[in-house]
Amino acid sequence: MKKMIIVPFICALCLAACTMAPRYERPVPPVDPQWPAGVAYEKDSQTGAPQAAEIPWRDFIVDEHLREIIAQALQNNRDLKIAALNVDLTKAMHGISTASLLPVLNITGAWFKERVPADLAPAGSAYTAEKFSVNLGMSSWEIDFFGRIRSLKDRALEEYLATIEAKRGFQIMLISYVAQAYLALAADREALELVTATLEAQQESYRLIRKRYDVGMASEIDLRRIQSQMETSRGDVARYTRQVALDENALHLLVGSPVKQELLPPGLDSVSPPREFSAGITSEVLLERPDVLAAEHRLKAAYANIGAARAAFFPRISLTTSIGTASAELSGLFKSGSGVWNFAPQIVLPVFDARTWFAYRVTKVEREISIAQYEKAVQAAFREVADNLAVKGTIDAQIAAQEALVEAVAETYRLARLRYDKGFDSYLSVLDAQRSFYGGQQALIMLRLARADNIISLYKALGGGLDENSRQ
Repeated sequence: MKKMIIVPFICALCLAACTMAPRYERPVPPVDPQWPAGVAYEKDSQTGAPQAAEIPWRDFIVDEHLREIIAQALQNNRDLKIAALNVDLTKAMHGISTASLLPVLNITGAWFKERVPADLAPAGSAYTAEKFSVNLGMSSWEIDFFGRIRSLKDRALEEYLATIEAKRGFQIMLISYVAQAYLALAADREALELVTATLEAQQESYRLIRKRYDVGMASEIDLRRIQSQMETSRGDVARYTRQVALDENALHLLVGSPVKQELLPPGLDSVSPPREFSAGITSEVLLERPDVLAAEHRLKAAYANIGAARAAFFPRISLTTSIGTASAELSGLFKSGSGVWNFAPQIVLPVFDARTWFAYRVTKVEREISIAQYEKAVQAAFREVADNLAVKGTIDAQIAAQEALVEAVAETYRLARLRYDKGFDSYLSVLDAQRSFYGGQQALIMLRLARADNIISLYKALGGGLDENSRQ
């Protein structure tokens, strides 16, 4: 009897290694193999430097305070915890699919007692039948000759691997989001300091002009002009004060816990710039991005699902068997001669089931959808890198122009003040120059923020942001 149970089990293990899933072929990436080139794109000045995906985030983020904040976020962020739990969930689902290949063994104990009336009894007299039994066996174990269960197991495996990549992708995004929120806070704090200093200067100017107005040396229109400019700056102070608070709240949410005030930046100048890296020559690096890999694993899962749908057209062979002991008395269960066994293989051959054909068509359409989603993921990744390369190629020139503009309007403001003090001009020219100087300084802060954001975004777009543990 033991041989009768073991032989089908061994045959099933040998035959289950084969599936009816089509052979997987990675789609050709629908993007240019080279990064864009042109006026907006500068040549990679970091040739020979490591690529973004090769630099762990702890080496990329040089600023110690920002590095500490990111470490807190990776430990406390709730969305990242959910992503990690999704990995555990799909791992358990894959375990269930793998276990479906194995038989389920159960020990069953039963007690049966029945009264048989006389007209049904063979001897013509009523009697009471009683039976005790203990059995070890398996029920309806499907022997996976055509790889249906194996294909479902492969699909579960690919879904599990896709969630791993999704978690890695969210870790990359979290690092970039925290860094960008930190930089935005630094920029807004610097802008708040600028508008506060501007307001103080305008309040001092207002006091001086007020005194001149009181003695008849300044017109009321000059007084009202400086007053209107001062009130505008007062509103800007309130606006940036609010924005700094909102930035801090956003950073606290990303980190998952309150951030110590001593870790927060006073301004952009206090933040150490990230490490330089190379974008590489070809766009092949995009195929290793976590979001692209996740899309590829989902595509492989669609291929495996086709294998399961194909196997549904073929016979299903299942086995029910048990071995045990039975007796009319409880005390006789384990006496000599009480052994029982049964062996009941079953084969089900599908003849007509229209649902099977439609299910097969569904899996083929799902594969085409997965191919389109994979290609879209590659295209979106290419566009993201190209956009950031365009910003990288032009932002320095824009900042240089803005710095020259600020320097020019600063000198204009100084000369306008001198001309007003000597009575050559009205205060309107001073206000215009001051407004231009103030706006130019604000724009310069935003451009410097854009440059810092661009470095972080390009690092993320190229697949950077992992650590040693996440690569294992």
